[in-house]
Amino acid sequence: VLENQDLKDSIKPQNVEFRSLNFNSTLHWQPGRAREARDTVYFVQYKVYGQSTWQNKDECWGIQNHVCDLTKETSDIQEPYYGRVKAASAGIYSDWSLSCRFTPWQETMIGPPMVTVVHSNKSIILKLQAPRSPYKRKRGSMVPMTNYYDLLYQVFIINNLLDEQHRALVYEGKDKVIKIEDLRPGVSYCIVAKTYVPMLDRSSAYSSRQCTML
Repeated sequence: VLENQDLKDSIKPQNVEFRSLNFNSTLHWQPGRAREARDTVYFVQYKVYGQSTWQNKDECWGIQNHVCDLTKETSDIQEPYYGRVKAASAGIYSDWSLSCRFTPWQETMIGPPMVTVVHSNKSIILKLQAPRSPYKRKRGSMVPMTNYYDLLYQVFIINNLLDEQHRALVYEGKDKVIKIEDLRPGVSYCIVAKTYVPMLDRSSAYSSRQCTML
């Protein structure tokens, strides 16, 4: 019996947590402290905070991965959720390991905007596009994150002559088309942008660099 209890404890999943980007929300965990046996499989359940019954996530029932996509199950973004995982190995089942409470609207990370650069002779024109959520409109297009948050765009310019690391903030606001003027011809400039959520005081990572020479 003791051996079984040891095995139960040693295969119990560790560090169960939600990770979320633009409401694409996945549950992650690490294997227990036993060197993971090849036949260890995992079972995932979820529920809304306050509900008494757990729901099985069928696609993550008896899987070998350490990640489970719960985007669809957490689509009511204002609700708090829990996830939990148990492991089985050699016919022995561990206890459940519980995640912290996860509320998508408060905790999802917002991605950077998509940036397109169009340049004219002494200026750069940028087109910015908000990141998209995984949720679809009736017509099939993806709902942008601006539907859920008041988003600002922060645009930075890097003058490659001066310093690779120096990013000067040249714009902050909601416009989707921005003109940066009075630039020097013959100089290479790179643009990066972030999405900023004032209400949560949270910024995205930088977008990938878009470079242009005037």
